[in-house]
Amino acid sequence: MFAILSAMFISYFFLYPLEFIQNIDRNHFIETAISYSAIFIIMAGISRLYRVAWRFASMTEAVRLAMTLASSTLLLYILQFAVYGEAMERMLFLSCCLSLLMLGGIRLGSRIYVTWKQDQMSILRGRKMKRRKDEKRTLIIGAGQAGRMLVRQMKYSDNHRMNPIGFLDDNKHLQTLTVNDVKVIGTLGQLEEVVESEAIDKIVFSIPSMNYQERVALIQRAKKVCTNVHTLPMIEEVAAGRISVNQMREVSIEDLLGREPVELDITGIQAEVEGKTVLVTGAGGSIGSEICRQILKFNPDRLLLLGHGENSIYLIERELREAKIEAELIPVIADIQDVERLREVFMTYTPHLVFHAAAHKHVPLMEANPYEAVKNNIYGTKNVAEMADEYGASRFVMISTDKAVNPTNVMGSTKRIAEMVVQHLAKSSETKYAIVRFGNVLGSRGSVIPLFKSQIEKGGPVTVTHPDMTRYFMTIPEASRLVIQAGTLANGGEVFVLDMGEPVKIVDLARNMIQLSGFTEEQIAIRFSGIRPGEKMYEELLKEGEVHPEAVYPKIFTGIVTEEPDLDGKLEDMNRLMTDEALSLYLVNWANDCLDRFEHKQTADYKETV
Repeated sequence: MFAILSAMFISYFFLYPLEFIQNIDRNHFIETAISYSAIFIIMAGISRLYRVAWRFASMTEAVRLAMTLASSTLLLYILQFAVYGEAMERMLFLSCCLSLLMLGGIRLGSRIYVTWKQDQMSILRGRKMKRRKDEKRTLIIGAGQAGRMLVRQMKYSDNHRMNPIGFLDDNKHLQTLTVNDVKVIGTLGQLEEVVESEAIDKIVFSIPSMNYQERVALIQRAKKVCTNVHTLPMIEEVAAGRISVNQMREVSIEDLLGREPVELDITGIQAEVEGKTVLVTGAGGSIGSEICRQILKFNPDRLLLLGHGENSIYLIERELREAKIEAELIPVIADIQDVERLREVFMTYTPHLVFHAAAHKHVPLMEANPYEAVKNNIYGTKNVAEMADEYGASRFVMISTDKAVNPTNVMGSTKRIAEMVVQHLAKSSETKYAIVRFGNVLGSRGSVIPLFKSQIEKGGPVTVTHPDMTRYFMTIPEASRLVIQAGTLANGGEVFVLDMGEPVKIVDLARNMIQLSGFTEEQIAIRFSGIRPGEKMYEELLKEGEVHPEAVYPKIFTGIVTEEPDLDGKLEDMNRLMTDEALSLYLVNWANDCLDRFEHKQTADYKETV
């Protein structure tokens, strides 16, 4: 108010000095000045100017201040015409400009003071005068918003050990200029040259919005010349101020997935989930727990967390309760092999949607324990699927595996037969059944990534079964979204797969992990251990002839797979073999007999692999 009154007084005295001295229209001026102050205070409240922390303000807040003053001036102009029949246009314009300078100056002064105070603290700590000996000479890739915020925190935070040497940026207008007192010393094409000439110890990527393929190529170049490479989170997190210097992450293996992560639009499931009861079996596992997290976004009435291991169910229930969700969480400790326990659960809660993620999945373990694989993967799936039919669930989604295609092992065969069980029920049930096939899920329990990390931490060697072995890979969020999306697309018995790009060689994955951890193959060796029992050299998601050529949804394909005409008889035969050592061979032969009847022509390479 003082600033606006002062601006009005200066403007009036400058434009009408004689009128001011001779006391002509002074009352008119005083009324106008008070009105201007009152109007601005009201408009500033409406535009929330008083909610801004001006010591952290940016151009957005400056524009808001200017717009508030301009609108206040316009309202005063209209008011003068309404009351006096005329307006002091020149005085109002000059007052608006002076008010903007004074009000902006007050707020800018607050920011200058805070910056000056921080600089003084830095000098006292000796950061400006003498860098700490253990600080690493750091090169920042990208002089944009993320890079500027990173440098600012490096200057005023003690929670790091980095000395920003310079930026690399392809913006030609920034070359040789300084950004936040740090010079732009080259372009991305000069990365290797700058790292050598400036003796760089650490590289930080601060271009989170860079094209995926370009980022991968740049990361690989950086790892060749510097072992200490970090990357910032997405630009939205930086802009929102949710990251600090010590929150940078190591370049993760997902950065070298070989493709962009698939983002599926799962909002279509809102109508299916909202206000309903949802059951997730295997809710404590990697995929099951992520399905629970995603499902809760759509406001179910109740979520049943069913699992056999009490500790995993306890952990996911605690995590979800801490998120303060509105849905009722019901932990259920149950074994899917126990039909009566499942009937009790379905009778009590009558779930509308069932996501079946419970299964035994480790190939070598199931080769050694085929009976357990059959009981859990086949009969367990049969029990849950039949309960869904018996108690009127609207949808049932089963999680399968790429190992169910041309199975050569017990685990893949049991999952293939479980698919047949689900498809058999789909033909006669009102419940809409669907099957989702995954490749290897990065970071899931028992996957190759945690194994490689553990071996690298111990100094190696990293064990790979065969130099030519390939697998499809996807992330846990991708897997969970695919399951949820399949729930909305199912019409009865389809198999859904995600477009996961090209398969990745396991040995390339191991090499990348060694490099990402800051080592070379001379330091961490790769040892080939040989193909384990039941393993294949490569996996398929849908075999030739199964795939529908057009995607049913962006990045999602579907196929109709082989049906078993005598499913019940085969299950009875298998049940008799549960006490026979021939069970493993029976499973594989049955699954592949079905595929042969589908007229799948196996290649010579495939037969040799088997």
